[in-house]
Amino acid sequence: MKEIKPWLSAMRLRTLPLSVSGIIVGTCFASYNGRFNWWVLVLAILTTISLQILSNLANDYGDSVNGADNDDRVGPRRAVQSGKITPNEMLDAIKFNIVVVIILTLSLILAAFGPTNFLFLLLFVFLGGISVYAALNYTMGDSPYGYRALGDIFVFVFFGLVSTMGSYLLYMQTIDHVVILPAIALGLLSVGVLNLNNMRDLNADANVGKITLAVKLGIHRAKQYHFLLIIGAMVITVIFSILYYVAPYNFLYLLAFIPLIFHIKKIKAAKQPNDFDSQLKVLALSTFLFSLLLGIGYILY
Repeated sequence: MKEIKPWLSAMRLRTLPLSVSGIIVGTCFASYNGRFNWWVLVLAILTTISLQILSNLANDYGDSVNGADNDDRVGPRRAVQSGKITPNEMLDAIKFNIVVVIILTLSLILAAFGPTNFLFLLLFVFLGGISVYAALNYTMGDSPYGYRALGDIFVFVFFGLVSTMGSYLLYMQTIDHVVILPAIALGLLSVGVLNLNNMRDLNADANVGKITLAVKLGIHRAKQYHFLLIIGAMVITVIFSILYYVAPYNFLYLLAFIPLIFHIKKIKAAKQPNDFDSQLKVLALSTFLFSLLLGIGYILY
């Protein structure tokens, strides 16, 4: 059991619900439009989770090697930083995870499109490849983009646009304007989770040269940016449900606004790194709840 716990910690299981939020929304809207496939759903979730775990392991390794994980860091101690997992063991786990991602991605593509739809096969092989690149190079490599204030863009694209619109495409084999605004809203909320993490680590990151957007903005403007992300996602979703109104159930997601509003109040009052750390799970689970209620609200029409 002692050998399993460090690996579970390195996988950062609390981040996994957030990673599948886009899959849930894309699947629900595809189902609303008459397309659903259990194999696609299961494989899409497994592929997304494996990519998130790959990212988490790579971040554990990269931040440790680059010195971002040190005694000044707030939050759970990373596995490599603590010495519970050696750098070589982590690299082996990353390589193994890449193989798992490749197998799951190819299985997902075949389940969704079959062996003959060549253009879609190429598209999703490409998306799978850049997803692996994004997972690895956030903190790893000679010039990790997470150290150059580019993490927010990648999170918005992959957790919002690619996850939501890509999963919809797996079922429908076309992109519909109906998923664009939900994809943007989920992207903004996902960036909020990253920004929260970066506000927590702002001082520690600045000391080791890890330049996140929060480091560039400073804590006051990083908070304003955070409010813009969360409130922006809420406003976009309300606009979406008005434009695409079908039934009162479409507004079920408003229940998820309750914890989001309390979250905003907590961040407004936050002063210490631990104040931000305590809200990470809140925002991640609120985003997951939001995706569930948004999707279910259109299935129940």
